[in-house]
Amino acid sequence: MKDGCFFCPVQGIFAGAGLPLYLSALHQLTKVMLLGLDIGSSSVKAALVDDRSGKTIAMAMAPSTEMKIDAPFPGWAEQDPESWWNYTVEVIQQLKSSHSAAVASVKAIGISYQMHGLVALDENNLPVRPSIIWCDSRAVKTGAQADKALGHEWCLEHLLNSPGNFTASKLAWVKENEPHIFSRIKKIMLPGDYIAMRLTSELCTTDTGLSEGVFWDFKEGKPSQKLLNHYGFDSDLLAPVSPVFSIQGKV
Repeated sequence: MKDGCFFCPVQGIFAGAGLPLYLSALHQLTKVMLLGLDIGSSSVKAALVDDRSGKTIAMAMAPSTEMKIDAPFPGWAEQDPESWWNYTVEVIQQLKSSHSAAVASVKAIGISYQMHGLVALDENNLPVRPSIIWCDSRAVKTGAQADKALGHEWCLEHLLNSPGNFTASKLAWVKENEPHIFSRIKKIMLPGDYIAMRLTSELCTTDTGLSEGVFWDFKEGKPSQKLLNHYGFDSDLLAPVSPVFSIQGKV
């Protein structure tokens, strides 16, 4: 900046009052779209959003009927993570079919998802069992025992919650009841983390993601070693942590 002028690298010249108008026109010519994905337990939804106006350009959903939830025993609820990925591919293909230019202009992807689910992956990042999803209640007793052993006040102070029926307790249930499967687990992820991994091939989670699984120690600002020790989990089971509002991977 010099004498009220700005250097414009696109033009290669100094420009004065006309620069804001030039940049505005340039921005209008450069379409920027955002893609939102919602990985639910009943369906996967996608939305194309114009970055400038915030207007939703198009939406898609799959399947057309409610997604299957398996309940092999009372209180159980499981889904195949691969089905989430297949429906994610399907909704993106739907948008490409109807709005190919807009999809080609997507510059960022945001993912929301069903909370508390456990996706357990092997050394090749393949699921070793169906995901134990949010509404599965098999780990209630496991979480109650952890709350008592760790101390209810400690849990509230550090975890801001009881271990309850959340992801950490679901993983502990697998460790106790399916040791042959637990021995194959190299990483655990939440449903949204799993879809992000399929898009980017990068393993990543966030502090908020770990907090919903009741892995995060808010007082220490890191995964809770005390909880990991109680359940006998190696910290390497957790994916690397990134800030929630950050670039967590690239397609």
